[in-house]
Amino acid sequence: MSTRKNRMQPDQQSRHYDGNRAPQNYEGDDRVRRNPNTSRPPSKNKKRRKKRRRRMKFLLFLEIIVILIGILFGLYYFVFSKLQQDKINMTDVVINDIQDENISNYRNIALFGVDSQTNDLGAGNRSDAMIVASINKKTKEVKLLSLYRDTYVNVDRTEGSELTKLTHAYSFGGPKLAVSTINQNLDLNITDYVTVNFKALADTVDLLGGVDLDIQEAELGNLNDYIGNMNKINGGNSPKLTHGGLQTLDGNQAVAYCRIRYVGDGDFRRTERQRTVIEQIVAKAKKTNPITLSKIVKQVFPQTMTSLDSLDVLALAKDVFGYEIVETKGFPFHTTGTKLSGIYYGIPTTLESNVIEAHNFLFGTESYTPSDTVKNISNQIINYTGIQ
Repeated sequence: MSTRKNRMQPDQQSRHYDGNRAPQNYEGDDRVRRNPNTSRPPSKNKKRRKKRRRRMKFLLFLEIIVILIGILFGLYYFVFSKLQQDKINMTDVVINDIQDENISNYRNIALFGVDSQTNDLGAGNRSDAMIVASINKKTKEVKLLSLYRDTYVNVDRTEGSELTKLTHAYSFGGPKLAVSTINQNLDLNITDYVTVNFKALADTVDLLGGVDLDIQEAELGNLNDYIGNMNKINGGNSPKLTHGGLQTLDGNQAVAYCRIRYVGDGDFRRTERQRTVIEQIVAKAKKTNPITLSKIVKQVFPQTMTSLDSLDVLALAKDVFGYEIVETKGFPFHTTGTKLSGIYYGIPTTLESNVIEAHNFLFGTESYTPSDTVKNISNQIINYTGIQ
């Protein structure tokens, strides 16, 4: 006997469901159907999950902020614990009554390189290099003005004013008197400085992998003498050069190159060499990696003294890759060498006209009128030397 299977009709099958599954809607059903485009009200669990996710994102954000603050603090400590911070009050340095509206658009800093065989960078050391770095606040363009060390200027010592070499100011009264002397004789408004010794410059060059310089055959003898001298002062065994031409110099060799004085127009060419090395250092530093920069900070900063505080250094450092040295010159632009009482001096001809030219070079000021202070010093130099 055949068994007949009980099959549901299609309409009956669509109506059939168990108690564990929600019924399906179908046409003709008298139950209310939900519009699929209408969202269900969120449950309490969903609200809690959303609130928890927001809380976690906020905590993650706080953690990132704390980590960044920690990194910045560590960097701050790493950098500024290495600096020799000058405790001298530089706000009361001498500044003349300057009538130059353009000067406010520039940040002017004095750079000194001293002939110090110890880590003492203060008074008692003669400034072997003196450079005014003028930074355009808007464009970040930098101009370097080297100051010839033998320039005949007025120096206001504690014992009284005297006409003498510009380089003596640092030796007599350290960076404060040196900055005041530069301001007084050039109508500048400098209140900050950075001083380094020979070894700081040599170490920087070595860490950057050397600098490429075109050595003249006539410079070799004087250069090699200074290389031997720098090996004694800084330590090391830098070889003497055997030929002229373009070549890579290490730290002691580069410093020796900066010190050449008796070849190629004396101090004029010497300061030009110094500016060339500085330009090379800046160019290589902008292309180097953070590891090398941190090594420079660690090794060189202890050999540096400055009036700049931490905020000043950070403000300058954040734009370091935007700075560009666009022009360099030496001061005085016009000078006459002579001996007074058997000592060589560079006499500015005249100081007043050279200051006018300096303001045009540094700040683009045309027809600058020097202060009465500069005019008086200029006249004193003319009256004493007879040179104008």
